[in-house]
Amino acid sequence: MCRHLGWLGREIAVSTLVLDPPHGLRTQSYAPRRQKHGLLNADGWGVGFFDGTTPRRWRSAAPLWGDVSFQSVAPALRSHCVVAAVRSATVGMPIEVSATAPFTDGRWLLSHNGIVDRGVLPVTSRAESVCDSAVLADLIFARGVEALGDVVAEVGTADPHARLNILAGNGSRLLATTWGDTLSMLRRDDGVVLASEPYDDDPAWEDLPDCHLVEVTPDGITLTALKGP
Repeated sequence: MCRHLGWLGREIAVSTLVLDPPHGLRTQSYAPRRQKHGLLNADGWGVGFFDGTTPRRWRSAAPLWGDVSFQSVAPALRSHCVVAAVRSATVGMPIEVSATAPFTDGRWLLSHNGIVDRGVLPVTSRAESVCDSAVLADLIFARGVEALGDVVAEVGTADPHARLNILAGNGSRLLATTWGDTLSMLRRDDGVVLASEPYDDDPAWEDLPDCHLVEVTPDGITLTALKGP
C-alpha cells in the first residue's frame, strides 16, 4: 500500500503539500492515520511536478522522513500541479527507484495506491519496473489515461482482490479513482487537493465514495460512479 496526494491550482511550493502539514506525506511515511493495510510507508517516495507543461520527478527508494536534501530543496520547488507518494511495497515486489511512483509517459504523472495481481495485467518492456504498480501504470498509459475509469473497472473485475486507487495529473487536470481504499478532497481558495488521507484536521476535507472516478479541472470537479466487482 501507499499514500498519495495530488494538487491542481495556483503555483505553490511543494513543501507546503508534502512536508509542512502536520499529517502530510512525510508524517504518513511513518504514522499514517487511515491506512488499512500496513503500518509504514518506508519503501520509497516520489514527488512529481510540472515545469510549465513538462513533468519532472524526484524519487528515492529510501524513507521520506530521513531525506535531508529534499527537505532543503522542496520549499524552492513550485508548481501548479503536483503528484506525490510514499510507498509501502507489496510483498515480493522490488524496492528500487524505478518501482516508486509517480510513473510517467512524458505527459502524465501517475501514482497507484493499492495492490493488483500481475497475472491479470499484460507485461511489456515499457514498464519502468516489474512491480505491480509500474505494470499497471504501463497498461493505463498504453490504453490512454482518458480511459482510466474503464481500465480500473476491467482490472478490478479480473482481480476481485485488487485495490486500485489511481491518481494522475497532466498539468491541467487531475484524475483519480477510488477502488478499495480511502481518498479525500480539500477544496481550497487557491486549488484542490486529492489525498489518500487528510493532511490536517481542517473540517472542509470531504471523504469520497468508493468505486468512483474523480476529475478535477479549473472549471470544477466531477464524480462518476464506476461499475464495481
